Amino acid sequence: MPLNIESIALTDVGRKRKKNEDSYLISHELGLFVVADGMGGHAGGEVASAEACDQVFTMVKRGASTLAALRAHDTEENRASSRRVVEAAIQAATYMIFGLADQDPARKGMGTTLSCLVWIGPVAVVGQVGDSRVYLLRDEQPIQITEDHTLINMQLKSGAITPEQARTATYGNVITRAVGINEYVEVDTFALQTKAGDRFVLCSDGVHGYLETPEQLLALCTNRTRSDAARCLVEHALAGGGKDNATALVVDVVEVVEPG
Repeated sequence: MPLNIESIALTDVGRKRKKNEDSYLISHELGLFVVADGMGGHAGGEVASAEACDQVFTMVKRGASTLAALRAHDTEENRASSRRVVEAAIQAATYMIFGLADQDPARKGMGTTLSCLVWIGPVAVVGQVGDSRVYLLRDEQPIQITEDHTLINMQLKSGAITPEQARTATYGNVITRAVGINEYVEVDTFALQTKAGDRFVLCSDGVHGYLETPEQLLALCTNRTRSDAARCLVEHALAGGGKDNATALVVDVVEVVEPG
């Protein structure tokens, strides 16, 4: 039976911030979903995250024929080509944001995290920079499918600190990669097979920072509609203190029931 996708997103300024520097993008036409968490003062953060979404949309649309080839023929070569489209889109955003900041001293150093998913039924291609996240909920199992580009995660991987020390570290929001801080950024990309019933959650750290375990994410999203799941995730972050902007984007892979 053919598959399709349905989605919804919710964003909130939170309880501590005066402006929302998160941005998100939904394009069912391209199967494109993006969450970006901007940083930088003097309106820089929201400019960076919005510009990143726009640039990724433009470049993914430009690469539509390459993505269509993967939809028609799921081969390793076509997967690799589609991953390159996503990487190039994020690099284009990096170059544009860096250029905008270079022209305006007040926005020097602005940048954004970026997590994106391109659904090329039934394959999903993911691109990642920073510490927003993409989760996959499948068969009642929560899977974090992106890696945080943070100082804490780097130290965890090297064994310099323990998970217990990581939970109490005071530098939890220090990221090691961001879109737009430099002219170039290393982008994580990968492709995975999807199936009916899969639910993807893209979220900023203002949401996942209040999730103690992946199982808590599962509890907030299971047996709920997309809109209820997004609302529960944002409300959970607000109830926990809402110290940052909170954005949740929920994407479901569903079977298409054909008439007759």
